[in-house]
Amino acid sequence: MKRLDVALGERSYPIAIGRGALAQAGAMLPKRASRAIVVTNAVVAAHHLASLRAGLDSADVAVDVVVIPDGETHKSFDTLRDLLTRLLELRADRGTVLVALGGGVVGDLAGFAAAIYQRGIAYLQVPTTLLAQVDSSVGGKTAVNHPLGKNMIGAFHQPAGVVIDTACLATLPSRELAAGLAEVVKYGAIRDATFFAWLERAMPALVARDDDALAHAIFESCRIKADVVAADERETGERALLNFGHTFGHAIETATGYGSWLHGEAVGTGMLLAARLSERVCGLPAPERSRVETLVAAAGLPTAPPRLDVARWLDLMGRDKKVERGRMRFVLLERLGRAVLRADVGESDLEGVLRAA
Repeated sequence: MKRLDVALGERSYPIAIGRGALAQAGAMLPKRASRAIVVTNAVVAAHHLASLRAGLDSADVAVDVVVIPDGETHKSFDTLRDLLTRLLELRADRGTVLVALGGGVVGDLAGFAAAIYQRGIAYLQVPTTLLAQVDSSVGGKTAVNHPLGKNMIGAFHQPAGVVIDTACLATLPSRELAAGLAEVVKYGAIRDATFFAWLERAMPALVARDDDALAHAIFESCRIKADVVAADERETGERALLNFGHTFGHAIETATGYGSWLHGEAVGTGMLLAARLSERVCGLPAPERSRVETLVAAAGLPTAPPRLDVARWLDLMGRDKKVERGRMRFVLLERLGRAVLRADVGESDLEGVLRAA
């Protein structure tokens, strides 16, 4: 078992990573916890709920379970309202801890509910997908989607801890595994060229679900994200760099209605577009842009976006959270391992990349 800490002063919390980590879930609950309510979906519950309940038994707290629908299309106000209604029906109070058992949809919904129920209660992240393990479970971003934009309604609310059991990945569909690898690739591209080079060598092992390779990739990804979040919790500067590929990716998800493209698939394709824009705007060397493209393809991710006209792309990207004073800001690469935020991207460069795509 490995441990990292997200250093945020009084809001600091641990990340436990390893095979069998669900058995330690009870030890990760806040000491003041009097009750745990597990939020999950039926698919995840069938695989992992029994192990989690056994892990929570050590905390000697009462445990209830709320099952929400599965899938990105249910990351909505309707599901949030239903979840809050169940918390009221169960008489959850400020000593109650929500335990988010599932992927990013479960984590975001449970986290947002925890942020706003009785003006804030504690929650524990127990991510079961690779994407949630390396990205959405760490950092305290919670949200629901809106038909006009992804993750536009939400709150920053840090968890009490993150429990990452690598054994959960054995039941993950291959498409979901590839989606998680997109976020892993992102960390190397924006922050750590050495890690990126390791991913180039290790990608076959990662796709084959080698335990040691996955554990290392998860640890390094969480280490990088924890460092960034500790430096910029509310995304006023450096944390925006974690959105490499996301401006394009969120546009893809919004255009296709949330669900036909997985988040990681959209981000993977978004990174290809961002790398091509980086070559035009930031002078990213062509061989390094090619390495991004090769690694994304090796992960089993889509390498071409859906067909959208340029006006539709621009409209969707114009609603991105990184837009400031009406100007789109893009996370681009100067070189592998070094990302920058640019608000001076010319129309001709952006439209050239979109038309070529």
